[in-house]
Amino acid sequence: MTDLRYDINLRQRIRNNLLRFNRQAPIFTKTIGAAVAITIVESQGDPNIYGLNQSQNGEAAIVITKRAIGLSKHAGQWALPGGRIDDGENSEEAAVRELREEIGLSIERDQILGRLDDYSTRSGFTITPIVVWGGSNLNLIPNPDEVASIHRLPLRELMRKDAPILETIPESKNPVILMPVGYSYIAAPTAAVLYQFREVAINGCSELRVAHFEQPYFAWR
Repeated sequence: MTDLRYDINLRQRIRNNLLRFNRQAPIFTKTIGAAVAITIVESQGDPNIYGLNQSQNGEAAIVITKRAIGLSKHAGQWALPGGRIDDGENSEEAAVRELREEIGLSIERDQILGRLDDYSTRSGFTITPIVVWGGSNLNLIPNPDEVASIHRLPLRELMRKDAPILETIPESKNPVILMPVGYSYIAAPTAAVLYQFREVAINGCSELRVAHFEQPYFAWR
């Protein structure tokens, strides 16, 4: 069984796997550049999400958020901290800024471990996922204008044998990807990013691609 304790060995394994990964960054001229942070933190016995067993101190987790209801895009959906890349920023700078603005987490440059493939959404964004080593004993504070709640999703939940879930929809020739969480699921684009993170950063499968996976129809707006 994969060791998913929050320690230096996990950090080094993720960093090494990302260094070996030849990421794809296709150029899309009609989309808006964005970045999200896959932020690995130490769990702090967080309460249940959708029937999950309570996480244990010392195990690694990923920060996910529930987006605020008042947002114009993807309101109320599960998401990774992130947003559009401002003028003069690169993707790493945007991810770091969004972490600070959305959940009150400030990180240093050496906490950035690498990047995954870009993923273009139906709502007009091309997302660059940035993998970040977040820290332990964190006091994360949601920005109420953007974030309804903050959660730490245990890495072990990403390793489930029934993940990912692939479904067909009449609107697309490509399968919709979902990542099960407790008795519910997280949908693409977040699901696609989390699946590639699992396979590339944790399992070392450097050829796994996710750009072709579809989002459920409710996420197209």
